[in-house]
Amino acid sequence: MDKITNSEKILVVDDVEINRLVLEEIIKEMGYDAVSVESGEQAWELIQESRPQLLLTDISMPGMTGYELCKLVKGNQKTKDIPIVFISAFDDPKDIVEGFVLGGADYITKPFISEVVQARVGVHLRLNQASRELKEMNRRLQVSVNEQLKQMEEEKKNILYALADIAARNSANEKAHIERLSHNSKILAQSMQLSPKFEDKVSDDYVETIGLAAPLCDIGNIGVPMDVLRKKDLTEEETAIVRGHTDIGAKLLRDLHVGNDYNDFISVAIDIARSHHENWDGSGYPDGKKENGIPLAAQIVTIMEAYCTLTEKEGCGREEALEIMRKEAGVKFNPAILEICCKISRQLC
Repeated sequence: MDKITNSEKILVVDDVEINRLVLEEIIKEMGYDAVSVESGEQAWELIQESRPQLLLTDISMPGMTGYELCKLVKGNQKTKDIPIVFISAFDDPKDIVEGFVLGGADYITKPFISEVVQARVGVHLRLNQASRELKEMNRRLQVSVNEQLKQMEEEKKNILYALADIAARNSANEKAHIERLSHNSKILAQSMQLSPKFEDKVSDDYVETIGLAAPLCDIGNIGVPMDVLRKKDLTEEETAIVRGHTDIGAKLLRDLHVGNDYNDFISVAIDIARSHHENWDGSGYPDGKKENGIPLAAQIVTIMEAYCTLTEKEGCGREEALEIMRKEAGVKFNPAILEICCKISRQLC
């Protein structure tokens, strides 16, 4: 039995040798190569080895019939697009209709008329070629579109970080503060993977996302007047304005409409922006959430934001900062996460 070595070849299936020879000759006259087999079983074996451009199959054959072969071809994801032309001495409309219902592309009756076979085969070869070219064109277009979308999403992220940087400057935070917050939040999340309490909640992807999203925690400060942000003694009205940065940040992020590749990133960033001032005992803002009602990402960033602030603005050393934070365990911070933070504090920058 011959093997198909060229995807441009046409496979002929018929249990009668003379029929195979006649069709091979007609196909060769058209300038194409033909491979012929005498059974559906042989045809199916060949098709799985190398995909033919077109399949001409008899209907009534010993063993596997042409209809059964068609069902196999059309039911397989890799072969379903191969055009199938049925060849048969039967010209009953019911037989023809059944072939089309099963996915056949055409029907040629015996005895063969060379011009008819050439016309039918030529049409389906051209249609198949056009279909393949269209799919390839769509594939290339999709790749191009995806690349452009990815570039757009990266630009959106860059804009976010630029806004976060401006917000940080407005509140007198240095760029180094944002970088430390990102690094330390990622280290803490990574360490939480080793804890039975959090191992099923913190994946590797989540760790990376925390690192990317943490710097956006105070992005809402972009909407708060700089003189209010830098003022030490705030009035009640000014305090309300400052606290509003959580709503501003969350809304800004929600309205960004980031694409599918960044859905996790934007979702975590929203949780952090809105809830990083919530307290474990429910005394925080803006929603008064408590304990595990506070998004986990916000719990992590709350701890790291406090650590970074104490060691930067307050001038505390590592141990001194942690001692101050331990007093807030169960009040401001999740005790379990703070305990992990203390254990891995030497890894923090």
